[in-house]
Amino acid sequence: MSDNTLENKKIAILATDAFEDSELTSPRDAVEAAGASVLVIAPKAGTIEGKKGASVSVDLTTAEANASDFDALILPGGTGNADSIRMDEAAVTFVRELTQQGKPVGVICHGGWILTDADALRGVRMTSYPSLKTDLKNAGAEWVDEEVVADKRIISSRTPDDLPAFNEAIVEEFAK
Repeated sequence: MSDNTLENKKIAILATDAFEDSELTSPRDAVEAAGASVLVIAPKAGTIEGKKGASVSVDLTTAEANASDFDALILPGGTGNADSIRMDEAAVTFVRELTQQGKPVGVICHGGWILTDADALRGVRMTSYPSLKTDLKNAGAEWVDEEVVADKRIISSRTPDDLPAFNEAIVEEFAK
């Protein structure tokens, strides 16, 4: 993985309770294996709980997080997680600032909802869980049904079934 090394890269994962367990843990493990430092950001301090019982420690709250401190962002899915996180104004601001700075974002399943609130999808070709198609299109995205799509620094995927391709794509894009 020498061309895809993420050493000295600081990656944020933005999530809250009810995240899809594998959509947080698998990409986290992939970027850590490539050498990245990963911090989990959530609206509240302590731990967040996945839909299937994974417990993840929170490193920073959304109120404490500064987009300038990170090289890239991962947005896991989980309907409850994705719906709740976009209601947190500090989370939306963090995502908006990070995308305005041109930093890459890996987003899977329902994770794209917050990108609609951050107004980060105009002209972006992407995929997601199919039920988000209309929301993403209304936010300006060109929605497609593909395993993984990388466009304008947004790397998107549909479901946990796509994680191997998603993980490979985010490591490659984050290394640029």
